[in-house]
Amino acid sequence: MALPKRRHSKTRRSKRRTHDRLRRPSTIACSHCGQPKRPHRVCPHCGHYKGEEVLLVKES
Repeated sequence: MALPKRRHSKTRRSKRRTHDRLRRPSTIACSHCGQPKRPHRVCPHCGHYKGEEVLLVKES
């Protein structure tokens, strides 16, 4: 089995791990109701997508 000749530095290790973090999902304001929603998805609050109602949402 191959072994490294020299130890990798802390900087090199950190450079490799820079992309391993968890990211917060991006949100935008719904154009119809103004609630935050994920981009390119139907609004779960009002059921609108691109200015059209595509989903009937029951009000509680």
